[in-house]
Amino acid sequence: MRARLLRLPRRSARLRLTVLYGAAFLACGAAVLGVVAYLLYASTPDVRSSAHASSRATAVFNGRVPSADVRPDGRDDIVPVPVPAADVSRQGSYDIVSVSLPSSAGQPTTPPALTPAQQAQLAAEQAKFLAQAQVQVNYDKREILVLSAIALAVIAVAAAAIGWMIAGRVLRPLSTITAAARRIAASSLHERLALEGPDDELKELADTLDNLFARLEASFDAQRRFAANASHELRTPLTRERALLQVTSADPASTASTWQAVSRELLASNAEQERLIEALLTLASGEADASRRERLNLAVIAAAALASARGEISRLGLRASADIEPAILAGDPLLVQQLVTNLIDNAVRHNVPGGDVRVATGTRDGQVVLSVTNSGPVIPPAEVDRLFQPFQRFGPRPARRDGGHGLGLSIVHAIATSHGATVAARARPGGGLAVDVAFPTADEG
Repeated sequence: MRARLLRLPRRSARLRLTVLYGAAFLACGAAVLGVVAYLLYASTPDVRSSAHASSRATAVFNGRVPSADVRPDGRDDIVPVPVPAADVSRQGSYDIVSVSLPSSAGQPTTPPALTPAQQAQLAAEQAKFLAQAQVQVNYDKREILVLSAIALAVIAVAAAAIGWMIAGRVLRPLSTITAAARRIAASSLHERLALEGPDDELKELADTLDNLFARLEASFDAQRRFAANASHELRTPLTRERALLQVTSADPASTASTWQAVSRELLASNAEQERLIEALLTLASGEADASRRERLNLAVIAAAALASARGEISRLGLRASADIEPAILAGDPLLVQQLVTNLIDNAVRHNVPGGDVRVATGTRDGQVVLSVTNSGPVIPPAEVDRLFQPFQRFGPRPARRDGGHGLGLSIVHAIATSHGATVAARARPGGGLAVDVAFPTADEG
């Protein structure tokens, strides 16, 4: 318990801001107090030096003054006294020294004569008075400084308290962001902070965290789908392989040639599973954000993919045409190449003998567009969207009958989404499919 009491408070941002507010205010207040003290000492004259000048001025007046120069002022008469310039003490903008003397009913006024003893007593009393006055002035100066220092300390404490409240109010959205981020990261990545308010640094932080949560959600979803798809698709060939081995092992008539045939079938099944895993990995990487971005010419990629498919196109007797124009985009070279290759392979594989394949690239409405059109069986318009889902194919043919896994268009859609592109597919009236992929331009991407 004692150790807990002696432990210093956590150095939070609110505490640091409060200390900075208080220190800044204290420094500014101390500077103001120093200026006030300087002005106070500089503007207050020494009492004894001022009185000495006045006594010298009084000593000059020891003659008679005509009654015409005397100005009545109540019970006193104001008499102007000529004083040498060296004996005048300036007060404000005036250099006039006046001496008040008792009135003599209009008669010339004569200063009273003082004996040496009286003059000595008067000088002693004057010196005592001046010393007391100087002590009082010094005391007043110290009192003013002490009171100012106390006021500065009190105001500094008040400023720290106000700074604590202001810091808490300013940092309140940060506490909200922290609590929401912990809740979202723990259990609900689909939620977003969606912080409202002015477009300041805190809102920028919240928006950045929302983007991070979106990417994490997409990555986790892709991971879950990959695991689910892989377990679903790999279960069937593994079951078939185990059954084949069990049947062959249980057959007493099995020969070496039988086992060789089983081995060839297992190798073919293994190669099929390898292709499936590669397709699943491509799908998972395509669903994640494309972190590597380069300036790419879609025309060059499409021309290379079409050239690679020329052998299969010739084997099936298809007619291929190309309308390729330069089109610059920003993207991952491997993923964009995979997208183009999948579209062309899909157009070739799901075609009819003597059919056609058309590939076009260009810029349309400020976007880079890839168009792949092919002939083939008639596809109902309601079935088009289903073709872009994993392991979905049109028609009664099972997957992998022609070397495919039903993942080609799913990979296309995932890669396009990761690049901020849109995929539009439509069924052709005479049969076949037309797919348009619209990418942002390199400047937008």
